[in-house]
Amino acid sequence: MRCLRNVFGVLALTLLVVFASPTVHAVQPDEVLKDPKLESRARALSAELRCLVCQNQSIDDSDAPLARDLRVLIRERLTKGDSDSQVMSFVVDRYGEFVLLKPRFAAHTLVLWLGPFLILLAGIAVVVHQRRRRADPANAKIEAELTDDEARKLEQLLNSKDQ
Repeated sequence: MRCLRNVFGVLALTLLVVFASPTVHAVQPDEVLKDPKLESRARALSAELRCLVCQNQSIDDSDAPLARDLRVLIRERLTKGDSDSQVMSFVVDRYGEFVLLKPRFAAHTLVLWLGPFLILLAGIAVVVHQRRRRADPANAKIEAELTDDEARKLEQLLNSKDQ
């Protein structure tokens, strides 16, 4: 019983450490800007850009060298006086729209944004069509019982094949 308490205690402590710890960002101390407003802008921009190495992380969360280079680039552009949209445009022009974690809604990304909804609508249409088709009496299968004469003929056919 005592051993079980220790196991639960260790498990509870582990869960507490895992879930109660703050999110860790990969930003190094030497990257942080002295101006808190510029730093918060840099963090916001970094959170919107995909790490091209990790691909499922923002550059703010990634430890990859390329992500660090992009974070430094963003901070340099901000200190030179670029607006947030100018910085984003610069990075997108340089690396392509893939670098955006949330792609822009544009003509060439319509399939990306509307595709899931179109697939869902198509699935709903198929289900509705199938249900209507089954409910239509014209498509219903007629299951009638055989008459005595038909049963006798069927029995003769089956017996003649066995011989």
